[in-house]
Amino acid sequence: MNVFLFCFPEGDVKDFMNLIPGYEYNYWSCSVARLDYSGTGVISRVKPISVQYGIGIAEHDQEGRVITLEFENFYLVNAYVPNSGRGLRRLVYRVDNWDPSFADFVEKLESFKPVIVCGDLNCARQSIDIHNPPAKTEDAGFTEEERESFQINFDMRGFVDTFRKQHPKAVGYTFWGENQRRNNKGWRLDYFLASGSIIDRVHDSYILPDVTSSDHSPIGLVLKL
Repeated sequence: MNVFLFCFPEGDVKDFMNLIPGYEYNYWSCSVARLDYSGTGVISRVKPISVQYGIGIAEHDQEGRVITLEFENFYLVNAYVPNSGRGLRRLVYRVDNWDPSFADFVEKLESFKPVIVCGDLNCARQSIDIHNPPAKTEDAGFTEEERESFQINFDMRGFVDTFRKQHPKAVGYTFWGENQRRNNKGWRLDYFLASGSIIDRVHDSYILPDVTSSDHSPIGLVLKL
């Protein structure tokens, strides 16, 4: 049996629900700290065993950034990682507080069953994942601190970037700044990360760059279960 997982930008999810019937289970979270600031959502054909909002730390759970669904064979964690912001004003909060707290939460889940993390992780983890990397090293999402944090909190804890595993040399982006999409000057910020114990079940991991209703593109994952 194959399981198909998709990660959509905000707005595209509602369009998807309107186009394809049968996704009767849907779960939403949004920021209570600032209106229209951040949020996440998950829709599913299959009823999850359990649903959790946030990671259980009040400091991090005011912005609606994490929803976790437990299924029979794995946990699905949908995350919208905080952007370090203009002038990198939230960089220290992100790499010193949010990233390790989120990684600890995911690692704890993994002690029970495999975990798949999906969403906008706001980091182009390698030079291949961004257009013109030398010019972006001081930009939020590609600083040395963010990439090192990604490595420490995900790579070194055994989570696998499924797209890069499947397509080691492919240049594929999931986000484009204003007027940059036509020239494909983008970033790969959106991921499916999988526990090492489930990586052999990944049939494909891919990007849908031709879906243009957002500045992010949807991504997909196919699992063999």
